[in-house]
Amino acid sequence: MLIIFESILPVFMLIGLGILVRRLPVISKDVWPGVEQLTYWILYPALLFITIYNADFSPLKLDSLLLALLLAVAGMCALMLAAWPLLRRSRWVTPAEFSSVFQTSIRWNGFIALPIAQAIFPPQGAAVVALAMAAIIIPINIVVVMVITKFADKQASIGVLLRRMALNPFIISTGGAVLFRQLPFELYEPIKVTLSLAGTSALGIGLMAIGAALQTERISLRRTALWPPIVAKLIIYPAMIATIGYVLGVSGTEIQYLVLCAAVPTAANGYLLARLLGGDAELYAEVKTLQTALSFLTMPLVLFIAAQSVG
Repeated sequence: MLIIFESILPVFMLIGLGILVRRLPVISKDVWPGVEQLTYWILYPALLFITIYNADFSPLKLDSLLLALLLAVAGMCALMLAAWPLLRRSRWVTPAEFSSVFQTSIRWNGFIALPIAQAIFPPQGAAVVALAMAAIIIPINIVVVMVITKFADKQASIGVLLRRMALNPFIISTGGAVLFRQLPFELYEPIKVTLSLAGTSALGIGLMAIGAALQTERISLRRTALWPPIVAKLIIYPAMIATIGYVLGVSGTEIQYLVLCAAVPTAANGYLLARLLGGDAELYAEVKTLQTALSFLTMPLVLFIAAQSVG
């Protein structure tokens, strides 16, 4: 477990550095939105493309891995929707809060998963995470928009949603990588080196941007709506995806790839969706921050358990 913890530690140290730098009078706070846009549109897509393009998927049961991932997403969606009547009766979660509870329970942050996968797994592990990011974008966004619009005042535009997904740089970059792998010639070497350099930049800059965006000063631990998505995302989700993987015949370190995807905190982009569609964006930001902090402890633990179960 110490090895896993030490492998994950640099990722959280960079996130912590982002928190610190954002609060020091060193860099203008106006810089960070531009940094986030740079990592979202350029650096992380470059990392996804080159990771998938260079990967050797032949030893993996890729169909079973992706099926387990999609079934786990469906299972978590069903579980959270089934939990809503209980959450409402207990008054832990209000209708206005539930859409953010739902979002933060099923989304996962690939920006954190990718550097961790590169640190502790062979190259195909990071490639699986990259493919998984692309595979869940469309189904998760469709379900999330439906849930938010049910519990919020605004109505979602399906056309806007479809355009957002069609222009999503992660879908474009992973789809492009899969396409280029099928071509009868190799990608020009200087282009591969350029993409690798951009991808390497994504890891450090992207993690610091994640830290800078965390709103640590706004969290109220007495807010009961914080805790259901904490338990669901950091404990139940990893257990569910590991169980589904075993049932589908996924074994060895491939189970750990799946568990990593489930064990990272929620994605940052759900905050914008909550704000645009009338969800509880403030709750989303609070849950994201608390999940990120707690995952520093829970992630090594669930990865260690997964490693013990396969070894």
